[in-house]
Amino acid sequence: MSFPRELEYRAAAVLDRCRAAGLKLAIAESCTGGLVAACLTEIAGSSDVVERGFVTYSNAAKTEMLGVPAALIAAHGAVSEPVVRAMAEGALSYAAADISVAVTGIAGPGGATEAKPVGLVHLACARAGAEVQHQRRLYEGTRAAVRLAAVETALEMLLASLES
Repeated sequence: MSFPRELEYRAAAVLDRCRAAGLKLAIAESCTGGLVAACLTEIAGSSDVVERGFVTYSNAAKTEMLGVPAALIAAHGAVSEPVVRAMAEGALSYAAADISVAVTGIAGPGGATEAKPVGLVHLACARAGAEVQHQRRLYEGTRAAVRLAAVETALEMLLASLES
């Protein structure tokens, strides 16, 4: 698999910074279906940083694999700030990791509502002992474009967290 060169550079930078700080990374994904983990593990030697990835496409998977309360999903929907924050925190709890990133959204072309349009993505980055960072993005384009844009933002969030 190949990713755009810019994404591979960002992924390599995330790995280098985690390696330098001695940090392990976990990834929790829904709409990206494992693309963030795939981008990171495309880089040779990534196994010393990437601890594990969770592809939690269904609501049940979010609950079973990450401990996201079913009541939280019922109250806010899977594509929401509270759920993505819980996904990021769950990835830290269920993995031997120091930093995590989580992604949930509507890549399209279906599944949208008036309140949650195609291209809506929530992302969160968590570190042990720090406040969870959240971003809400509305991307345009095809399903593939939305998913790749979400991967880019996830990597940018990790880099920002590693720099602070």
